[in-house]
Amino acid sequence: MDSFSDARSRLIDHLVEYAVRTDGPFVLRSGATSDWYIDARQTTFAGHGAQRVGAAVLAEIPAEVDAIGGMTMGADPIAVATAIAAADAGRDLAAFSIRKEAKDHGTGGRLVGPVGAASRVVVLEDTTTTGSALSEAVEVLLAEGVTVVRAVALVDRSDGATEGKMSGFGIPYVALATPADLGVGQS
Repeated sequence: MDSFSDARSRLIDHLVEYAVRTDGPFVLRSGATSDWYIDARQTTFAGHGAQRVGAAVLAEIPAEVDAIGGMTMGADPIAVATAIAAADAGRDLAAFSIRKEAKDHGTGGRLVGPVGAASRVVVLEDTTTTGSALSEAVEVLLAEGVTVVRAVALVDRSDGATEGKMSGFGIPYVALATPADLGVGQS
């Protein structure tokens, strides 16, 4: 196995052991109901899980990218873990976050972190069912003049919907795991 396959496999193993729940039903962000749930924060907020996240995601970040992030809160630990993995590898990669709503104090706005109009970024999500969070993040970034190079999700349960939405923006999309990888059904 190459190092990306190893990193992806270790991430999937952690997700299966700690983050997959099959004691549903669960109501998803989309409003849909599912008999399984991926609580990705059980991996992204755990030390060893975050190491696996950072390694697997870093392998998907093109060399010309200088920042990674997405909608708070799902993308936040992924972005930080990946930025740390990049630093450990001798690469300078910043993390950023997109607030759900603009703030009227401090620096204001929705975009937080060392990113701006000259930045080339990858937008992140922990789990995607419809692609709406990634789409919202892309819209905010484009409105700020940021170039979005790629979109990456840890787990895609959208059955192609997210890839279609990213394609509509002209943005390549990568999912690190699908329901089949996790040993659960699509619904």
